[in-house]
Formats: sequence, C-alpha cells, structure tokens
Amino acid sequence: MALAPLMLLAACEPQVPVAEDFIPDYKGVETQLLDGDLVQFNVAMTKALSNQDVSDYAECAAAQYTLIRGYGFARHVRTNVSEEGGIWRADAVYTISPSLPKGLKTIDAEVTAFQCAERGIPTV
Repeated sequence: MALAPLMLLAACEPQVPVAEDFIPDYKGVETQLLDGDLVQFNVAMTKALSNQDVSDYAECAAAQYTLIRGYGFARHVRTNVSEEGGIWRADAVYTISPSLPKGLKTIDAEVTAFQCAERGIPTV
C-alpha cells in the first residue's frame, strides 16, 4: 500500500522530452491567388520550436508554388504567425515574378526549394 502514493506522485511529474517532440509535423498548405502575381499561403504545423519554423514552411511553399507557375523569384510581403493548442499557423503573402523583383526580402525559388528539400521541409 505504501507504493500507491509514490506512483501517484510520479504520474504528476513532467514528462522528459524525447526526440520525437522536436520533429516538426507539417499539416499542409493552402494557396490562394489574390491578384495577378500576389499569392497567399496558409500553413499549419505542430512541434514548431519558434515562429521561424512556421515562416520557413510558408517560404518553402512559396518557392515551390513560384516554380510551378513557371516563375523564378518571389518577394516576401508579410507573414503573420499564431499558435493555439499546439498548432502553429502562418498566413504569408508573396509576390511571384519571372525576374528578380525589387526589395530586400526576395528569394530565388529554385535555390530555396532545393534548400527546403535538404532540410526536410515539404512544399506545395
């Protein structure tokens, strides 16, 4: 009988994280063409470690979408990130273009898509 209270206390202790707790689970991408070359990407994932993980997922989606549309470059417009109940979401907007657009936050779609594949981040 003396073991029962000890077992209850052990059940209350926080679980020690394991490797699987840090492997992102990508839940999917929704794309919406807003106007001509302006595209919105909504992504969701669990096990993100920071806003950057979710932003990277959106950027990878943007890179692959840009290639699918036959363009080579994208420019980041904005990304909003939120987390609720362990589900991280990003709402990101990019412009896509055949040539390098003006601006500071541009991406070469081919290079970015390749880097995403190397990092195991899925695309569209």
